[in-house]
Amino acid sequence: MRLGAQLYTVRSYTQTEADLRRTLKKIAEMGYREVQLSAMGKFDPAAVKAICDELSLRIVLTHTSADRILNETEAVIREHETLGCAYIGIGGMPDKYRTAAWYGYFAEDFREAAKRIAAAGKLFMYHNHNFEYERIGGKRMIERLLEDFAPDEMGVTLDTYWVQAAGADVCEWIEIMKDRVHCVHLKDMAVQGMTPIMAPVMEGNMNFPAILKALERTVAKHLIVEQDTCQGSPFDCLQTSYNHLSRLGYR
Repeated sequence: MRLGAQLYTVRSYTQTEADLRRTLKKIAEMGYREVQLSAMGKFDPAAVKAICDELSLRIVLTHTSADRILNETEAVIREHETLGCAYIGIGGMPDKYRTAAWYGYFAEDFREAAKRIAAAGKLFMYHNHNFEYERIGGKRMIERLLEDFAPDEMGVTLDTYWVQAAGADVCEWIEIMKDRVHCVHLKDMAVQGMTPIMAPVMEGNMNFPAILKALERTVAKHLIVEQDTCQGSPFDCLQTSYNHLSRLGYR
């Protein structure tokens, strides 16, 4: 499993090409060798690939808009071919599907795009938050997702923090989704008073030795450090997470 950085962490610093180059250079200097593209400015995919190639950074995953995945599927696939990226990710379920009345249309709407992505040798990746663990009609939405899409139609970018925030057992869900978690988002949970906060990996209270051991028994290839909100510099947070994980032998 290789270490990568999720650019959503540093999204304020990736809106111009000059800032994107500066940010990617900093990430490469930290020691990361992979990145996920997310929440960036609008750039030519070939230009982004060229910058990453210069810095020996591999693009392994994106978060792409749900609308484009649905309505511009072939263009999205071509862009990912340019990027050299096998995983086409969605950052979360669009709001309209998050009810018992409308959830069933998510699989109906996205299955064809997922099949076309798979036929092109890539994989549609769903990123979880905590809301997918709410029970609706006696069943969690995450369970319905796993029933509605086969592993070769949809992988899961399992987010350790959000599984914990849902009150679920991270290691249990890694085992449940062991044939889908090709990419994983690593971030920790700490507390300030009564409030949970996001923290660099191994700076909070989650059992990361057990989580990493569980991931070793899965299809996981890419450990992607993400911190949506940071106490201080997001670059410092990415470096802290990298330092802790690299000391455990992950690079």
